[in-house]
Amino acid sequence: MPQSASAKVALYASVGPELTQYDVDIETATLARRGTVNLPANVHYAWPHCSGRFLYIASSNTRPGMGPAGDKHHVTAFGIDPSSGALTPHGEPIMLPTRPIHMTSDIPSRHLLVAFSNPSGVRVYRINPDASPGAEVPQPGPIDAGIYGHQVRVSPDNRMAILVTRGHDPAGGKPEEAGALKVFDYDDGLLSNEASIAPNGGYGFGPRHLDFHPTRPWAYVSLERQNKLDMFVISGNRLSSAPVFHKETLAEPGNIRGRQAAGTVHVHPNGRFVYAANRASSTIDVGGKPFFAGGENTIAVYEIDTATGEPVPIQHVDTRGIHCRTFHIDPSGRMLVAAHIMALPVREGSAIRTVPASLAVFRIDEGGGLDFIRKYDVDVGDRTMFWMGMVPL
Repeated sequence: MPQSASAKVALYASVGPELTQYDVDIETATLARRGTVNLPANVHYAWPHCSGRFLYIASSNTRPGMGPAGDKHHVTAFGIDPSSGALTPHGEPIMLPTRPIHMTSDIPSRHLLVAFSNPSGVRVYRINPDASPGAEVPQPGPIDAGIYGHQVRVSPDNRMAILVTRGHDPAGGKPEEAGALKVFDYDDGLLSNEASIAPNGGYGFGPRHLDFHPTRPWAYVSLERQNKLDMFVISGNRLSSAPVFHKETLAEPGNIRGRQAAGTVHVHPNGRFVYAANRASSTIDVGGKPFFAGGENTIAVYEIDTATGEPVPIQHVDTRGIHCRTFHIDPSGRMLVAAHIMALPVREGSAIRTVPASLAVFRIDEGGGLDFIRKYDVDVGDRTMFWMGMVPL
């Protein structure tokens, strides 16, 4: 929810298994690096307790994609110091069966919901009275987890859970595998009455992330494989069977260079704007060395029609880095930070320069537009900055 201008905020960003804290100054739009904690394996996602006093971190030593499975998969809890944002281990980590790709809590933070990509799945774990992660909650029936789960979210009224399943493009002689939104009734850790939202049978529908409007019955879904933003209407505990609005995320949808993929989507805290990331990091071989193949690394900005929920595009802004996997808006809605996972060499005419991994800071103006302020380069070595987020203190 929107915070006062004087509210303190901490930013946390991961590089491999390390999670580093940054102080956030909203007034000056600056970050100051502080301490670092280590996780049992590479950080994949994190989610704060609703109190803002604890942070749950999902980690795994399985590499992204469809590669071989690792053997370390955990949820670890840390206490957040309310004055400094420093992290302190809280309770014991719990083990997970496979690589977690995304995690959320329900609205009162009584349970953690964890999404898994390969094999696709969703599991629910109790949050103990002391806020440490607890035992898995047995579900009342089997769950159809679709193909390649990528995110799980609980609706603002705490009555519905959605598992976002991306599917796969055709490749290597294999046909396309359909995507879907798996929608459940949610009741105190239990998932039931599953319904699958899959326009056109899920073909040509590759959802990655969604976010809810804070006050209206609207959900905004990024389609990674199609570079689109869809808006669905919520009625009761269900989504509309097809999107009400279907928008491009790219400024130049007819100029695809290498793999282009839509990513994270966030609705502004005031509900007037929605933002979606466009990611590109494909390479071409030049003299035996990989170089960035080109493409859009941008944030698409949309103004939301207050009557219909339609996202109307108003801006595409360069994020000043390669492959913005995560971005976050501070709780006051005045600053956006985009995290770029990797460094790549880029050719500019006859010159070559390396674009480093970075945290790029933008000011959000009254009309929802983004103005670039500065960026902080991050040396990730042979690792990636896989997750970043902000928590109000």
